[in-house]
Amino acid sequence: MHIFTYGSLMFPEIWQRVVRGDYRSAPATAQGYARYALADDTYPGMIARPQAMVEGVLYLDIDAQDVAALDAFEGSEYRRDSVNVVINSGAIVIACTYIFMAEQRLSGLPWEPQAFQMSRFIGSYCRDKLGR
Repeated sequence: MHIFTYGSLMFPEIWQRVVRGDYRSAPATAQGYARYALADDTYPGMIARPQAMVEGVLYLDIDAQDVAALDAFEGSEYRRDSVNVVINSGAIVIACTYIFMAEQRLSGLPWEPQAFQMSRFIGSYCRDKLGR
């Protein structure tokens, strides 16, 4: 299964704390979606929005054990769903991603990867839970 990431999992420092495998990756874009900052946290949520697009990272051929780890990491506020993403060559790839379900928590402001608070996120979500 291919996985499109658009938030904390785009960063190798987070991705490698969640999965065990070593996977190829490529920049990709999801058309028809928007990524918003949460009103009260460091990570984003992606929801369907016509005419919008989200840039992220596509990880290829993820094994079932790591998909289960990703599902657990994302938790109940996200639903894994299939989306079409476009890679740099222009090819369309079917991948799974995590759609944010608690829209009321979104701030309405775009989430900017360059402003991601990595150390705060790791301290809050990765330190004890993942033990790596």
